[in-house]
Amino acid sequence: MRLRNKPWAKDKIAAYPQHVIPDPEAQRGRWHELFGNDGPIHVEIGTGKGKFLTEMGRLHPDMNFIGIELYPSVLVSALDKLIESGLPNVKLLNANAKDLTAFFAEGEVARIYLNFSDPWPKKRHEKRRLTHRGFLSLYERVLAEDGDIHLKTDNQSFFEYSLVSLSQYGFVLAAVQLDLHRSDVVGNVMTEYEEKFSLKGNRIYRCEAVRPPRRP
Repeated sequence: MRLRNKPWAKDKIAAYPQHVIPDPEAQRGRWHELFGNDGPIHVEIGTGKGKFLTEMGRLHPDMNFIGIELYPSVLVSALDKLIESGLPNVKLLNANAKDLTAFFAEGEVARIYLNFSDPWPKKRHEKRRLTHRGFLSLYERVLAEDGDIHLKTDNQSFFEYSLVSLSQYGFVLAAVQLDLHRSDVVGNVMTEYEEKFSLKGNRIYRCEAVRPPRRP
């Protein structure tokens, strides 16, 4: 899908440093200080327009949520939702997930959400998939000992690839739903994409994967 460029997006993001953290590297290992509590830190990679993140923040005030989005023209929509909600337990980063270990210390993150990630279907783009072992190695480093990944997608091929990649890397599949909206999962918060795809009759796939034991 072609992104609509918003040339003013970067200026708006810069105007709200209390919501979009301008120097995430400086917060590495200190996110609890920024939030002012010891609640678990959950990170959504590819937060899009922010519906999922802000709703999670509203439903779980005892948890802290950080959304990472690469594209400023997309992130401003999430910023608008955050400004409107005034949630103190949600922060945003205009950043690349490849830099995850620069933003978070070892074991600092309790959970990572991968919601409707770009499947990058061509083989030559495999390393760009957010469940490629290159990214899994980053997740392993920042996740706590009992930390996990929650993944949702409507793309069956990407889901199958992800299950294999996670398993081969050493993540333990704790839950797998092949049709989320007809499963017994409760409390599911939908993303914008999820609502759109569900209305079209697309099946939603979901899994939970627990990080492997920390390696010596």
